[in-house]
Amino acid sequence: MKHTKLELYVGLFVLLGVAAIAYLTLRIGTGSLINGDTYVVESRFANAGGLHTGSSVLMSGVTVGRVEGVRMEPSDYSAIVTLRIVSALHLPTDSMASIKTSGLIGDKYVALSPGADETSMKPGERITLTESAVDLESLIGKMAFGSLDKEKTTKEKEDNSKP
Repeated sequence: MKHTKLELYVGLFVLLGVAAIAYLTLRIGTGSLINGDTYVVESRFANAGGLHTGSSVLMSGVTVGRVEGVRMEPSDYSAIVTLRIVSALHLPTDSMASIKTSGLIGDKYVALSPGADETSMKPGERITLTESAVDLESLIGKMAFGSLDKEKTTKEKEDNSKP
C-alpha cells in the first residue's frame, strides 16, 4: 500500500509541474507577464513588414512592452502600431521607434530610442520619429540582379559626358 501512495504523490507532483510549465508558456507567449501598470502609445510606419501582435518592444536590449496591435490607416495606407509600455518607463516626446530583426531572419521587434526632451509622452500619444522595417528581399534582389551596379554605371556615364 505504501508503494502506491508514493507513486500517487509523485504523479500529482509531476502533473502540477507540467501544469505550471504550460501556464507559464502560455503567459509568456501572449506577453501577459507584462501586466501591472502599462500605457498605450502608437507609432506610424511606412512598412511594418513582419511585425505581429505580441512582438516585443525593447529599449537598450530590455523588454519594456509588447505590440498590442498592427493596423492600416486607410487615409494614407501607412501601418499604425499600438505599443503597450510599462508605466515605469517615461518616454520623452522626441523618442524614436524602429522595427528591427533579431538575427538575420529572426522575429521582428520594435526598438525604442529615447530622446532628449524634458516632457514625457502621455498615454494615447503617437511616436512621430519612426524607422520602418528593412525589406531584405528587395535588398537581395538589387544585389542579385545588379540594379545597384546599373545605377552606378549610369551615373558614371553622366559624369563622364559632362565637359
